Amino acid sequence: MPQPPPTIPADDTTQVVDLQLLPDSLAAEPIVIDSVRLAWLQTPPELRDLVGDRINCFETDAPHTFNPAVMSFVKLFTERNRKYMQRVLERENVYFPLFEKYLAKYNLPTDLKYLAVVESALIPTAKSPVGATGLWQFMGPTAGDLRLRRDDWVDERMNPEKSTEAACKHLRYLYGIFHDWELVLAAYNWGAGSMQRVMRRTGKKTFWDLYPHLPKETRNYVPTFTAIMYSMQYAQAHQLHSPDLKYRYAEAMDTLQVGGHALDLHRLSQACGLPDSAALLRYNPELRRSWLPEGYRAYTVQIPAAVRPQLAVVDRATLFDYCRPQVDLPQPLQPLMARLEGVVPFPSRTLAASGGPREETEVAAPRFRRVRHTVRRGESAAAVAERYDVTTAQLARWNGLRKGKALVPGKQLVVFVPIAQPAAPAARAVAAADRKPSVPSRLATPAARTTGPAPTAATMAEMVAAAEPLKAAIANRNPQLIGQEAAAAAATLAVADDSMPATYVVRRGDNLAKVAQSRGLTISQLMAWNRLESEKVMPGQKLLLAAPDDDNAPAPSRPASTRTAQKPALAARKPATREVAEQKVHLVQKGDTLYNISRRYQGITVDELRRLNHLTSDEVKPGQKLIVAR
Repeated sequence: MPQPPPTIPADDTTQVVDLQLLPDSLAAEPIVIDSVRLAWLQTPPELRDLVGDRINCFETDAPHTFNPAVMSFVKLFTERNRKYMQRVLERENVYFPLFEKYLAKYNLPTDLKYLAVVESALIPTAKSPVGATGLWQFMGPTAGDLRLRRDDWVDERMNPEKSTEAACKHLRYLYGIFHDWELVLAAYNWGAGSMQRVMRRTGKKTFWDLYPHLPKETRNYVPTFTAIMYSMQYAQAHQLHSPDLKYRYAEAMDTLQVGGHALDLHRLSQACGLPDSAALLRYNPELRRSWLPEGYRAYTVQIPAAVRPQLAVVDRATLFDYCRPQVDLPQPLQPLMARLEGVVPFPSRTLAASGGPREETEVAAPRFRRVRHTVRRGESAAAVAERYDVTTAQLARWNGLRKGKALVPGKQLVVFVPIAQPAAPAARAVAAADRKPSVPSRLATPAARTTGPAPTAATMAEMVAAAEPLKAAIANRNPQLIGQEAAAAAATLAVADDSMPATYVVRRGDNLAKVAQSRGLTISQLMAWNRLESEKVMPGQKLLLAAPDDDNAPAPSRPASTRTAQKPALAARKPATREVAEQKVHLVQKGDTLYNISRRYQGITVDELRRLNHLTSDEVKPGQKLIVAR
């Protein structure tokens, strides 16, 4: 009988079947190998049982749990890194008696002495990459809490006795928090606050329950402690001791009170008759330098008791005079040339270079003053630099500004404002005038002069005529007359310069900084001439590009060609200007300083602003009213 054809299901799509690969298949995924588990499996069972029995028989309150993590570190210290344990065994007899004394004093388990091996390998000057220092590896804040002194000369974290007592106090404090020595050791490494946070987050109360949630260094801390304790107690069984090791032992020590004297330990080692001049530095590891300065606090130097008789034969004054540092010893005097009758000795190089002795030394005055500026909306780096009379490159370097990136409103910028230097003495003013003629302050910049028409012959003749009296004053070497003629020439040239337009109509997109830069002016001049309260301008606003003339005195169409014709006009102008200035009061805006306020009003300085307003500092507040008249 023929078989019926197989029934084809309605959904004939391909079905994917997940086949389980055999463990020995080449296509199997790699298995992550646990190094601790691997070390446990590679250890002979007899050795595991022997080490486990020995650790479990420890009669101590210190952590001594045996597990694969502990066994991996036991193999590390007894097999692969035997040199490390041998170096520790060489120093064991020096520091362990000291540790045991203070652990007994504070009623702590004696086996906690192995904690210093885990921390520093019994090296008192050990330093970790993060800054922990000393036998017990204290960080700076913890050392400050435990009253360990640290300064440029002494770091008591490297003092074996003081740091050991501080470590006992810290361990007692941690045990009062956790009441479990495994948690105490973990907190000693990671910090008490970190351990409390992870315990609250996980709800676990023991170290091995918290083991997966701890950082790697803290996880390995307690197993390392147990392995160190086992390796040192059973060092003979693992053949770690050797006749080639240089064992050190504690010596009987004595003290020498310095009492504020300058002391060089190299010279003191020589006075003690020690063959090594650096021997006392090893007895006093807390010293950061090989000498102490004069007037330092009362300090006690540790010296071997065997050398005390050699120091007793001399008095203290002679000893400290011999042990003074080289920097404090008197330097030999320079040899003097023989004085012969009728022969003038050669002058020294210093006198020849300086031109003679000076009666008093000049102290360099600061050239800049630090000012904070708050960026306003729409303000650019060029505008801020122009406001404080600095360059844009300087502003970007001081504040780390990126090129082409706009300023964020409200950001604080640091500006170093130039401070006006005091006037030089009269003699130097005359000499400077001889070397370089004075340049009037009111001259158009080269960029502004090139934009306008070229000066005419009449204008050039007026400039030459205005400079003639200044040349005569320089020739006569009269400092007071030089200043007067320079001011008169500057005013004459300022009036004579009519190459620039007198007004400017603000266009769309203009700002005060852009207008001032294109016309060779400053923002302060434009604000003062147009009586602007802020730097904001509107399209269609008319700005004056020169100082406005007084309404009572008509401005001459062309200045006189001589100085005698110019002086009456200046004299007529001064009283009116003084009357207007006496009535001016400035309302301090946000971001204003005394310096930029003085720049807005011509003829006023920062010192005069302080004097007129009875200010004791340069700080002003928004809304404060300041008198800006001289």
